[in-house]
Amino acid sequence: MKVVSHVQREQGDWILHTLMVEGCDTPFKFKRKGNYQNLKGARVNLTYYTEQETVAGMSFEVMKVIRIKKG
Repeated sequence: MKVVSHVQREQGDWILHTLMVEGCDTPFKFKRKGNYQNLKGARVNLTYYTEQETVAGMSFEVMKVIRIKKG
């Protein structure tokens, strides 16, 4: 999968990472204790599962990343 967008932002003690990949409209999210290298334009191998996230009473589907490998 090719990464189109990579955003990192603080969420408490964690850094929340959001990836958008080519050909998919659903965001891929994962947390780390520190910043991660910018993945924009890189090819990655992801292991993930679907999860529902509620924002302002509306439910959205997101992909929860459990393993990411740059390759």
